[in-house]
Amino acid sequence: MSEPSLTPQTDLTPLKSNVQNTEEDPVLSFIPLASDIPTDRTEREFTTVDESDLEFLFTREIDFRQETIYFIVIDRFHDGDPNNNVGPNPELYDLTQENWDRYWGGDLQGIIEKLDYLKKLGVTALWLTPLFEQIETLGYGDKAAIHGYWIKDFKRLNARYLGKDENNSLNETQETRNTTFDRLIEELHKRKMKLVLDIVCNHSNPDANGVKGELYDDGVKIADFNDDKNNWYHHYGEVTNWEDEWQVQNCELCGLATFNENNSEYREYIKSAIKQWLDRGVDALRIDTVKHMPIWFWQEFIADIQTHRPDAFVFGEWIYSSPHDHTSLDYANHSGMSLLDFGFCMAIRQALGTWDENGFHLVQDILDLDHLYDSATELITFIDNHDMHRFQSLNSDPDVLRLAVGLLMTSRGIPCLFYGTEQYLHDDTNANDNPYGNNDPYNRPMMDKWDMDTPIYRDIRLLSGLRRLNPAVSMGSQWQKHITPDVYCYTRRYRDSVLFVAMNRGEAITLDAVSTDLPDGEHTDVMSGNKYEVKDGNLYDLLLDSKQIIVISSVGVRVQAKTVVRVQLNGVNTQLGDTVVVTGNCPELGNWDISRAYPLEYVNSNTWFGEIPFEESSGKPIVYKYAMWRNGDSPIREDNTGRRWLLASDGIVKWRDRWSS
Repeated sequence: MSEPSLTPQTDLTPLKSNVQNTEEDPVLSFIPLASDIPTDRTEREFTTVDESDLEFLFTREIDFRQETIYFIVIDRFHDGDPNNNVGPNPELYDLTQENWDRYWGGDLQGIIEKLDYLKKLGVTALWLTPLFEQIETLGYGDKAAIHGYWIKDFKRLNARYLGKDENNSLNETQETRNTTFDRLIEELHKRKMKLVLDIVCNHSNPDANGVKGELYDDGVKIADFNDDKNNWYHHYGEVTNWEDEWQVQNCELCGLATFNENNSEYREYIKSAIKQWLDRGVDALRIDTVKHMPIWFWQEFIADIQTHRPDAFVFGEWIYSSPHDHTSLDYANHSGMSLLDFGFCMAIRQALGTWDENGFHLVQDILDLDHLYDSATELITFIDNHDMHRFQSLNSDPDVLRLAVGLLMTSRGIPCLFYGTEQYLHDDTNANDNPYGNNDPYNRPMMDKWDMDTPIYRDIRLLSGLRRLNPAVSMGSQWQKHITPDVYCYTRRYRDSVLFVAMNRGEAITLDAVSTDLPDGEHTDVMSGNKYEVKDGNLYDLLLDSKQIIVISSVGVRVQAKTVVRVQLNGVNTQLGDTVVVTGNCPELGNWDISRAYPLEYVNSNTWFGEIPFEESSGKPIVYKYAMWRNGDSPIREDNTGRRWLLASDGIVKWRDRWSS
């Protein structure tokens, strides 16, 4: 994308605030673990909401953009408790770990035992496949529900993940909270890590020995697809036309019993179930198959969930979502949740996995459409997952994986790593028969190594630390500086913090000059420790070896104040040279003097962002609105009476607004 001139038309210097200088060039040995870097999360913890929590909950934001997510298929990660392996039905367990469609023994105790390994990797949030009680019979002829998406009871846990003698009744564990699940939550939070709960609202379970869609409420049967007296399910058969939106939202996906979202009893059940897990300490939600339910359902569901827990981050799976898919864009912008960014994933897989001749242009083509999203920086980015063949089954070269992970960890969005990537874990069974056929179940091998010295483990640890240390990576804009099919250079910018990245998938090459936006002087490459001299903002005669990645970080001042408001404005329709400001009736916003209003940062032509420090006005009611300077003319103000807000007395606050005209 072309860079706009962001020079203000008048003096828009922000009013003086408390700021903290941070070290400019973090060298390898000084980059802390991501989970050791202070986050925006307050130390105050809570579970259920009462009146004393309301001011806290409704005025503070836990920003998920700094997180590094690690996605685990629980059954295939680590067997910490062999006593629970056989489970309620021994037929579903394979001791030899040769039948890919049987349970192999991974459990929550196994995850607890590896939390220090994950923390040292730089992981700050764990996304686990669904924990709910599954059907204990074989479905689709010969498959067990090892993936967790054939749910029988949304209020009970899968016994195969708990201690053998632990009571699995939610009603009996809600108060005592004495299960392995609760110990996992405790151990995660002790390490300042978060838990992402994978949930399914679209369906329950498939036909298994003539039983389909039997649903329970903490052990009490409440619905049955084959005896659906209260209309809990749709009965329209399977989808036959994937271009028909009505079929996609109402018909069955692979024979799974599909819930009738028009049934208010169903909606109350699913919301109450998820709220109870949030009350147990879950921090965020990943929602399965969101395209198969209408947007009004998600708007209602997420509004209720975030009224109960406003700090809960939510993202969903719209399979193969893309900025070219207008319906998935609509869900990303208006459903209340973020989405997994399949468009970015597929671009990386084509550029670095299948070695498409267009190379990095495919990645940039996706990023050039970020203005179509209201919150592109909150999209969940990834290079593979449990439903597609692993990246290394596309390209087994570890140096290419290093490029892909480096691109993932330094680009806009919230990166999500599939378990075992840091150990080069992949299984190519069936790959020779069909290059696109070694996905489920062969992309879910058992984790078998815990080496903390692999090159990719080291890279992830360093780059996850940078995501917390340098706000440009999590909150900033992204600018392409040099691109060919084989070479990609870009910067991330926020205020005076900058990250510069250069990578080369091809043969060694020397670039005469590359603009970096870095301050002049000597800088250290985080990846190699090599020194580079920046002159006039450029790197001259930059040598990029084959399959090399360079990452240079410069961290400026961070906004610090009693209350910091993170402002995001969409729909402002800016042009080159425009500057957007926040003005209001308080000193921090210039007391309606627009020449002293607070300027926002350009992210893309649809999104402006900024952090506003409040001291004098903390805890007070204020009024604010947005204005725009254009071409030296008089400022253009929003056409409204202003937005009223009661500022929190301390902490991080989020404003999400649309330009009013």
